[in-house]
Amino acid sequence: MVLLDRLLDIVKARFGSSPVLKTMPEGIEVLAAMANRRVMRRYTDKPVDPALLETLCAVALAAPSKSDLQQADIIIVSDKAQRDRLHGLIPDNPWIREAPALLVFCANNRRHRLMFEWRQQPFVNDHLDPFFNASVDAGIVLATFIAAADRVGLGSCPVSAIRNRAAEVSDLLGLPDHVFPVAGLGVGWPSFAGVLSPRLGLDVTIHHDRYDESGLQEKIAAYDRRRAAVQPYATQRYTDRFGQADDYGWSEDKVRQYSVPERADFGAFIRKKGFNPD
Repeated sequence: MVLLDRLLDIVKARFGSSPVLKTMPEGIEVLAAMANRRVMRRYTDKPVDPALLETLCAVALAAPSKSDLQQADIIIVSDKAQRDRLHGLIPDNPWIREAPALLVFCANNRRHRLMFEWRQQPFVNDHLDPFFNASVDAGIVLATFIAAADRVGLGSCPVSAIRNRAAEVSDLLGLPDHVFPVAGLGVGWPSFAGVLSPRLGLDVTIHHDRYDESGLQEKIAAYDRRRAAVQPYATQRYTDRFGQADDYGWSEDKVRQYSVPERADFGAFIRKKGFNPD
């Protein structure tokens, strides 16, 4: 039962509570490792074998795909000049240049549409759903790659900020119509153990039978306190606008973060890529 206790202790540390699990499931070591994963932004200088990267890509691309459409692609960015150009677009994310390996996960609805062209058939589902399906496929592949990388001892850090400059990133990577970047991923051998970030309580994010947000404000306030006790924010955002808060937690940080317009041009970019999200 030692392994079961370890899993439940990790879950409790992450969420503030844990399910009342009394029997030990198969693969409990893997479950504990997955629950204990940490975002990694600091790496050793040890390079990542390109063959290992491609193997992890293959494992990730074996993930479920909506209707077997297989609408996810991975670009491994190895060229130093190319990485420097990407970093120039997003200078606030140094691991784009400094991580031993960088991948960009893309959603690809192009292949599906090309098959219609080749068969001279009209693409009748030209609405929001193809964009959504391709995005979800890419997200599933990204998550699967992260899990696979963890299993071989690599650390990783997703970089959603590439969508801040989606058009420029797309041009730099040569992405054609109906292909767009979803997220980057820095990958490398960790230089330290990482930090376990507490998550919202399970009573906030797990629902039974129907969506339920009863007591949500109080639950988020409790999460703010729990997280501040173990992982307080080192700095506060936008103090020039909001001042210095005595009680600064996750909810205050997220409100400040999204008080500034971000990616307001993403919809226009997606339309230019040929999608009709109406």
